[in-house]
Formats: sequence, structure tokens, C-alpha cells
Amino acid sequence: MITSIRKLSTLLAAACLGLLAAAPAQAEKAQEPKTCIPASREGQEWWKTRNAAFNVIAQQRNAKIVFLGDSITHNWEIPGRVSWETHFAPLDAVNFGISGDKTENILWRIESGNFSGKMNPKLIVLMIGTNNWRDEAGDTAKGVKKILKTLQKSEPQAKILLLAIFPRGADKNDAARQKNERVNAEIEKYADGKRIFWLNINDIFLEKDEARTLPKAVMPDLLHPSAEGHRRWAEAVLPLVKQLSR
Repeated sequence: MITSIRKLSTLLAAACLGLLAAAPAQAEKAQEPKTCIPASREGQEWWKTRNAAFNVIAQQRNAKIVFLGDSITHNWEIPGRVSWETHFAPLDAVNFGISGDKTENILWRIESGNFSGKMNPKLIVLMIGTNNWRDEAGDTAKGVKKILKTLQKSEPQAKILLLAIFPRGADKNDAARQKNERVNAEIEKYADGKRIFWLNINDIFLEKDEARTLPKAVMPDLLHPSAEGHRRWAEAVLPLVKQLSR
């Protein structure tokens, strides 16, 4: 009888220890901002269709380089098409940008098939966060950090080139630009020079005046690069893209 009681006490103690060990992890997950919680874009059929097309690509072919992001990346297909076909298509690159995506949407895509199957990229070029400008800068940075961790787990063979979020708004006084700059200051710290590499090319888009004006010839809506903006972008990142994708 005493032996049975002792065994029961031992089992209860072990169970309690297990619950205590799990509690911090559960609490940490519960405290995650929405920028870190994978989310689909329900009710947007075009988004689901485009995402499904990426899953097919991942299943059917290899790709040496993947550009991953929101509308700024998506637009390699239209205003940036000439620059893409000139510089990146010959390097066996694919464009996995979807207009309107936030960090939480990228997380959902990674976990839902965008990087499954045969693709095995050598390099992922990531820029995300401008659509999270209503979120706290620290929360957006946490979302980017979780994307990096998720990609490292999903694609352990790949290097990641993390780009600074591009400037937006007319000048340095724009609130959304200022928030993006705060995000950039944080996410730059995530680069380790081994698997994650940081590149900030924002100066190539801006005038050298005191206001750091963003010309409409480069970004007509003060957010998305024009053909000229994509040309500058391509030429600025191309040397490092080639180096990291060897």
C-alpha cells in the first residue's frame, strides 16, 4: 500500500513538473503579437489562387533564388518586369511576392506549402513589414524575426538576404516612413553574416536634400517603385544576390 502511494506521488510530482515546464512556453505563445501568428487572408480568392500557384511551383521545380514579400516584391512582374528578366530570371529566381501581405501572412504561406517539395533554394531575398505600419514597430520586428526562424527551420540549406523596408511617404517627416525606420533599426540586428545577411539600399531611392525627399519618378505613389525604382533596386542588390546564391 505504501509503495503504491509512493509511486502515485512520484507520478503526480512528475506531471506537475511537466505542467510547470510547459507553462512558460504556453504563456510566451499567448503573449505573441498578431504579427507573429500565421494568418490567411480569408475572403480574398485572388490571394488564395496566387498562393496556391506558389505551392505548385514549390512542388514541381527547383529554384535557386526566391524573392519573398508583399506588393513591392509582387511588382517585379509589372513595373519591374524588364529588370527582373534582365537580372534575376537568368539566375533561376522566382517571385513569391503577394500584394498586401503582412508578416503574419508570410508566416502562414511558409507553413502552408510555399516552401515544400523540390524547390530547395540557395537564397531567399526577404522584404516585409511596410503593410504592418499600423502595428507597433517592435511587434513588426518580432514578426520578421519569427519569419527568419521559420525559414531557417523550413529551408536549412538556404541563406537569407534580409532587405531593409523601403522608404515611403514624401519625406523624412512621414509617420509611416519613421515607423519603418524604427523596424529597420531592430531587424538589422538579426543578421549574423553566416545564414542571415542584411542590406539597406534605401539611400538609392532618396534625394540628398535635407528632407530626404522620395521622388515620384522613383515611387509614383510614394510606396511602390516604378520601372526606374526597380532598375535601381536590381542593380543595387545584384552583386550580393549572385554572391550568396553560388
